[in-house]
Amino acid sequence: MIRILAEKGDPAIAAGRDITGGLGSRSLRRHQAITLGLLFLAGVVNFLDRASLSIANTTVRAEMHLSATQMGWLLSAFSLAYGIAQLPLIGLLDRAGTRAVLGGGLILWSAAQMLTGLVRSFAPFILLRVLLGAGEAPFYPSGVRSTREWFSSAARARATAIMSSSQTIGLAVAPPVLTWIMLSLGWRAMFAVLGASGLLVALAWIALHRARSETAFAEAEPAPPAVPEAAWRVLIRQRTVWGMMLGWGGINYTVWLYLAWLPGYLQEQRHLSLASSGWVAALPFLAGAVGMLSSGVISDRLARTGQPLTTIHRRNIVGGMIVSASSTFLVAHSQSTAQAVAGISMAIFCIHFAGTSGWGYVQAVSPMRYVASLGALQNFAGFMIASAAPVLTGWLLDRTHSFNLALGVCSAVTLLGALSYATIAAPAGMRLERE
Repeated sequence: MIRILAEKGDPAIAAGRDITGGLGSRSLRRHQAITLGLLFLAGVVNFLDRASLSIANTTVRAEMHLSATQMGWLLSAFSLAYGIAQLPLIGLLDRAGTRAVLGGGLILWSAAQMLTGLVRSFAPFILLRVLLGAGEAPFYPSGVRSTREWFSSAARARATAIMSSSQTIGLAVAPPVLTWIMLSLGWRAMFAVLGASGLLVALAWIALHRARSETAFAEAEPAPPAVPEAAWRVLIRQRTVWGMMLGWGGINYTVWLYLAWLPGYLQEQRHLSLASSGWVAALPFLAGAVGMLSSGVISDRLARTGQPLTTIHRRNIVGGMIVSASSTFLVAHSQSTAQAVAGISMAIFCIHFAGTSGWGYVQAVSPMRYVASLGALQNFAGFMIASAAPVLTGWLLDRTHSFNLALGVCSAVTLLGALSYATIAAPAGMRLERE
């Protein structure tokens, strides 16, 4: 799929025009495929690492004598650190480049993951979760910038969808694979294996990836103006940016509730065994992968009809969030495990359908020189809101011994996010000069 997209992604190549400075379209396609392939691989490892503690939730809690609230803090520590670490990325990616920033992030988060297998108490555990979140922070801003650099507007939505689908594919693979590793080797060895895998991906990214500006293909497009040192000051004055920040919180709240607590929900409220929950939890995340890819394909097809990208992506976001919120509400009132899993699958399908267009909307409303900074700012705000999901869910679980109230809160937060995208985040509120 990556190879086909690279071959068909640039209209200039399809028309037979030489945009490569004499280097040939084959070399350009190779650079595109390497970039997208490495981003996909890094994304799979990224989300395997994020899911690892959720998969080991009940086992870790039992061995270390943690309450559900303490587990919620461990899960939220990651997302808080991830969100706060977005702020230094504003402008940094444009100065240091995606190769160095994402490569360094991969090394940091993989080392933290390996060391997690050695923890014996709560304090170092939470510190390593903070380092894991800080290390993973550059992934999406780097990916958005890299796809914007290497793919034309005609193929960018599919490229973004493929990169983003690594998230749900990683999450779908995580429950059965990580459960098997944990049952075979123990949860501590599971963290060590994941950390070592991430270090291998880091080496591949640093060795093989190049930004377009570092290659001869930089001549194919005009060089964008330099990023102002205070890019965040420019962006924060835009009404659309505030709508995107608040709306992304609604998307991420749903993503993080299910990512953090789905295995626990299946084991504690639906009474599935550890082994069974590993296979059942894979189904909703597979649905999420289909939602991501569907969003990219539909968006590109609609773009070819001449519809504005801002309209396409915003419509996908709002519609997907409304259906996701409704599905989450129905999960809380499901009478059977089958009904609950079907509702969760629809909620995750729709939230990732919306989320993929959320990244497409970043690319559509922003000039090239601001796109990485806008992505980082959106992620910062979104994760500040979403970080409440794991710890609030754990706190409510300790007091009500049920997930139903937490699911109702999630549904309401997602609807508020949809309202923000529908009103505040309109493209008319973005006053930035386009290249």
